[in-house]
Amino acid sequence: MRVKAGTNTRRRHKKILKSVKGYVRARSKLYKVAKESYLHAGQYSFAGRKKRKSDLRSLWIMRLNAALRNHGVSYSSFMNLLKKNSIVLNRKSLSELAINEPNIFSQLVSQVITK
Repeated sequence: MRVKAGTNTRRRHKKILKSVKGYVRARSKLYKVAKESYLHAGQYSFAGRKKRKSDLRSLWIMRLNAALRNHGVSYSSFMNLLKKNSIVLNRKSLSELAINEPNIFSQLVSQVITK
């Protein structure tokens, strides 16, 4: 006697269709189309998690450059001076300093420039 796969297939289909519930038109109704869009969504989200890192780094650099221009220094020259003075601070912490603690940030900039 053979075993029919109806319950397993239905379970698998329902799982995919439940996960694509908010999608538009056939992407949320038809299994074949839904599965394809589900797989693509997974690829996009994986790539997006990797891209987020570079997006945040560029955001920190933009914020730093804007804050440093107020002090009359460019971002690249400031980073070069930081390395020459052996000051190890990452771009995230420097950006946070520039936004939340402008007094401390200006002291740091003046200290780096005068050396």
